[in-house]
Amino acid sequence: MVDETQMWAGERVTDTSARDERPPARARHRQGGGPAQGGAPAGATGRDPRSHARPRNNDPCYAALDLGTNNCRLLVARPTGSGFRVVDAFSRIVRLGEGLIGSGRLGEAAMDRAVEALKVCAAKIEARHIVDRRLIATEACRTAVNGEAFIDRVTRETGLELEIVDRETEARLAASGCTPLVDPTSDGAVLFDIGGGSTEVVWLDRLETRDGGPPAAVIRAWVSVPLGVVTVAERHGGVKVTRDDFEAMVNEFTPHLAGFVSAVGPHNCGRLHLLGTSGTVTTIAGVHLDLPRYDRSQVDGTWLGAEQVRVVVDRLLAMPFAERAANPCIGVERADLVLAGCAILESVRRAFPCDRLRVADRGLREGILVELMRADGVWRQRAGAPT
Repeated sequence: MVDETQMWAGERVTDTSARDERPPARARHRQGGGPAQGGAPAGATGRDPRSHARPRNNDPCYAALDLGTNNCRLLVARPTGSGFRVVDAFSRIVRLGEGLIGSGRLGEAAMDRAVEALKVCAAKIEARHIVDRRLIATEACRTAVNGEAFIDRVTRETGLELEIVDRETEARLAASGCTPLVDPTSDGAVLFDIGGGSTEVVWLDRLETRDGGPPAAVIRAWVSVPLGVVTVAERHGGVKVTRDDFEAMVNEFTPHLAGFVSAVGPHNCGRLHLLGTSGTVTTIAGVHLDLPRYDRSQVDGTWLGAEQVRVVVDRLLAMPFAERAANPCIGVERADLVLAGCAILESVRRAFPCDRLRVADRGLREGILVELMRADGVWRQRAGAPT
């Protein structure tokens, strides 16, 4: 396997690029994601001519779609005085990257599943008054030899124009979406986003903004590792996972973090905390809380201690596959992936043995919404308005 790990270190404030810097909509997925602000397929204005067809209401909304290696997710939201309120959402496991590591191609069945999910997303977008949107595809479409052809198929069959974003863009969007959960009394956070085909780890600070909106992300270093829950589970197995299998997963991921740890340099883990955004960490939180069914309101923002995380991971390792599948916070669609995610998490925890982990049920889509709304100046316009 070629090591395609990518890393950057320095200091960069996100959410600062201007709308007129972004490339034309049709070119964005050809250019690796472009600058910070994405947009709609209607051209430079970012307006979607179809968004006015049969709207359920006239509230101006923004749409964010993330087509990953495992999931297809959509958020539609409207701005509020200090953030945004979700008015529609969609999530479906499509496993677009199924078999990709062996063939190098997106499979026909996987593409069919993704297109069907995207048709649902297209209908939801069309039913709203969308003033701007950004629709992204990540690792599976980045690496597949037929990724661009699939994007063209999506446009033909759904009317949606997706852009294939590069890894730096993916890391930045995750940071923008999760920054509100960074403890402002800490020295920052080590954010990790465990995806289906890649994992982004970001050394993150927050910067309070003057526009009344969410804090902006300050990225001091980031690394993108071409390993995620789908790729690791396919390489090592996910149904029956022994302790040795688990350690093999951890050991495969760990070397990819070496350069990032060096870039962070001397640090006090007691003054940092981990911040996790992915199905892995939300699952761990749900299992820890013994939720009878998954509840985002109880999971998003939850703090877990290092020992609490260890106990849950040990519990999951001891569970037979059928018990994992029956757990209401895991389910049959994730049962063969959750331990691969736990192994990636364990690698991050060993590299950064922080005492606290904050769980984020938010990420790329929220980051897209923040960037689009900030580019439109919605919070400056709404300063002082009720939420």
